Amino acid sequence: MSGYSRRSITLATVSVLAVLSAMPLPSAAADKVPAGIAAAVSDAGRPEADRVRDENRKPGESVAFSGMKAGDKVADLLPGGGYFTRIFAKTVGAKGHVYAIVSEEILKKRPTAADGVNAIAADKAYGNVSVMPEQLANINAPEPLDIVWTSLNYHDLKNAAFGPADTAAMDKSIFNALKPGGVFIVVDHAAAAGSGTRDTETLHRIDPAVVKAEVTAAGFVFEGESDVLKRPEDDHTVRVIEGSIRGKTDQFIYKFRKPAAKK
Repeated sequence: MSGYSRRSITLATVSVLAVLSAMPLPSAAADKVPAGIAAAVSDAGRPEADRVRDENRKPGESVAFSGMKAGDKVADLLPGGGYFTRIFAKTVGAKGHVYAIVSEEILKKRPTAADGVNAIAADKAYGNVSVMPEQLANINAPEPLDIVWTSLNYHDLKNAAFGPADTAAMDKSIFNALKPGGVFIVVDHAAAAGSGTRDTETLHRIDPAVVKAEVTAAGFVFEGESDVLKRPEDDHTVRVIEGSIRGKTDQFIYKFRKPAAKK
């Protein structure tokens, strides 16, 4: 082969490598969804009203990021109507358990707040679900937990409807409820960087830095985030319930871990 040919091949190879190196690397959002979680999301028992939200909420990828698996003991903190409760129940299976933790503070103001998850717990198909009314500053599960999950709630805890809640005390109680090595997942609508808690009441958003600072102050280690719900087109200035942005907000998924016990 002539020197010219060898040089042409070398240059072509360098060009290809340059293009490949410029391409973005796969993120946590691109990870494959384990079969158990995929089956839970596709379970026929889920209501159609939940299924139509899957495209925006991406439950398979989100739950996969948490590391949830069969046999886990999980708390669905402030579960609303139980969108994730059903998915968690089928993911952890018969040897696992899901505790749907409903705020006692909210139940005093709105006694129907637990109706959705009470109906799930009463369904024989979800015999591994228990509903627990709890004070948020003093969460007590009947057994050590593998995962505590809260979705689109942390910002609300800063608002008048919750008192506001003592999130520092809540984070510490979650820390105590988890096994060593257990995980706390926070999903929420992102506010503008540096905005703190300014927009929690008006836009129902929170600066992710606030969540990270408060949760790590409780003793957790920040382990990372998933970008599966990131939406750069959201400029963080619109209320999350507005028609143009509803269900399509820029959201963060943070994973925090309780340090493992020292041997």
